[in-house]
Amino acid sequence: MNNILPIFDFLQVKAAANQKTVLITLIAVTGASTRNPGAHMAVAEDGSSTGSFSGGCVEAAVVAEALDVINAGKPREIRFGSDSPYLDIRLPCGGGIDLLFTPIADRTIVPDIFGRIERREPLTLILDSENADIRCEAESAHRTSVERSGSQILVHHLPAAKLNILGHGPSVESLVRLSNSYGIDCAVLSPDPGVIDAVEALATTTDLLKTPQAKTLLDPDPWTACIFYFHDHDWEAHLMKQALSSPAFFVGAMGSRKTHTLRLQYLADIGVSAEQSSQMVAPIGLIPSTRDPATLALSTLAQVVESYHRHFGFKT
Repeated sequence: MNNILPIFDFLQVKAAANQKTVLITLIAVTGASTRNPGAHMAVAEDGSSTGSFSGGCVEAAVVAEALDVINAGKPREIRFGSDSPYLDIRLPCGGGIDLLFTPIADRTIVPDIFGRIERREPLTLILDSENADIRCEAESAHRTSVERSGSQILVHHLPAAKLNILGHGPSVESLVRLSNSYGIDCAVLSPDPGVIDAVEALATTTDLLKTPQAKTLLDPDPWTACIFYFHDHDWEAHLMKQALSSPAFFVGAMGSRKTHTLRLQYLADIGVSAEQSSQMVAPIGLIPSTRDPATLALSTLAQVVESYHRHFGFKT
């Protein structure tokens, strides 16, 4: 998952402070690399930066190069690692990475891009190795994250994964905390005021459920996963029906296989087709028969992230 929101948040903050900045883009990889094409870093003229391309092998050199690009005011392509002119910088994986350094000449483009990311819109950054212009367009279907035509480089980005977590019990808080540390936004819907209080400072949004009926807040986009952690299964039927009718890329629920057999019956009773029900992952998680909340959360998050990359991962 390549969440670019922190990159453009950094660029916005630095632009507001009247600092010059550089966007650095990983445009090609030779051999092995810790990051895929389309990854970014950002550097400001005060030497601060955000993002990474390795485990710390090249970041200092990237910052130094970016500061030189700020002074020159022109884009620059640099290779690090294999076949690089920087003989003293080697990637431990033995590969090479090609980076495009783009000084931000027009600061008005940054809030435009940031707004699109916040609205969870797929987008394409149009960069050029010969001039500092950056354009942004709505992204259409592409099989690769980076495309090149002459000096023009198109970098395609999809919204990051998001979780809608519905349920009660300690597993909800565990999943919110784990997802928060990983960088995934969560919306929490629960009938338990204690759960809402526990996650309110961590979740993007929270909503106290007062009835088990469908909610307008449960409105997942194609890059959202819906997670059901209800012990009282009377709460889940209509909400599950809503989730299964939505474009959510993943719908999963905890519970035993026996519980899921009963669940399929009451979903059928309220008009959920067998085809829709078959989209649900249950029992949820990559670790079988998980019982403690922390392990269930880890098992769930790993499965969601794997599913996201399987659905939306660009070919490299």
